[in-house]
Amino acid sequence: MKIKNQNRIPSKYVLLILIIICGVLLGAEQFSGGRGPLRLIGNYTIIPMQKGISYIGRWMGDLTDNFKTLDELKAENEELQAKLDDMNIDNTRLRQEQYELERLQELYKLDQNYADYEKVGAHVIANNGTNWFSSFTIDKGSNDGIAVDMNVLAGSGLAGIVTEVGPDYAHVRAIIDDESNVSGMVLSTSDLCMVRGDLKLMSDGRIRFEKLPNNDSKIDVGEQVVTSHISSKFLQGIFIGYISDIEVDSNNLTRSGYITPAVDFSNLQEVLVITSTKQDLVNHDSEEEGE
Repeated sequence: MKIKNQNRIPSKYVLLILIIICGVLLGAEQFSGGRGPLRLIGNYTIIPMQKGISYIGRWMGDLTDNFKTLDELKAENEELQAKLDDMNIDNTRLRQEQYELERLQELYKLDQNYADYEKVGAHVIANNGTNWFSSFTIDKGSNDGIAVDMNVLAGSGLAGIVTEVGPDYAHVRAIIDDESNVSGMVLSTSDLCMVRGDLKLMSDGRIRFEKLPNNDSKIDVGEQVVTSHISSKFLQGIFIGYISDIEVDSNNLTRSGYITPAVDFSNLQEVLVITSTKQDLVNHDSEEEGE
């Protein structure tokens, strides 16, 4: 059986007491000119709450502004990054065009040095898969007038000779190839020698020459070597390279040494092909003599 709480004040009395207290406080506030207990209570309760709400409002506003500023910064950063990417692409393109222009200027100079010969320009499209272009493929062939045994120029002089031709391509054997043999001549003395390819020497940037007569001709390092007039496949007077080392052979009859080639065989991109072979010129000269 439940026992009722006898000490509980009826709610109507509680409400009456609160009304009386509010009346007293309002009266005191009225008689004190707005400086009564209500103001004191408000100072300790309502005003701090207002300050808190105002601070939260400002914080939320600042947070919104910060998010807006962050979005603007991200958009600006993306725009700047896109401009930077475009500038890098343009800069790379300009450098490529500059390098290509320099290579074309070298080819033009080479073309002028051998102006007596008709030539066709070609791009190197493949090599033998090594670091050195001992043999390579160009993008011109029989459709462009290319034929076997035509001499190929690059850099400052002789690069190699055409060994195989297709309609739109040709294979070239470089003078550094192990199978290459070129009859050379020391330009200052007209002494003949044999220039042989040797891929083992190319790591030092050299090719070998031998069978140079050990005669009274004084030949020093730096002398130019060109193709000789007795070569069966190479046209006369094409620059091969500079003598970098020379010594007398053990037989005391000949001299041999090394040549720094006129072509950078680690990086070939464009070449010139002389569109007349040595045999074409021999036949032409024979016809003129017969006439």
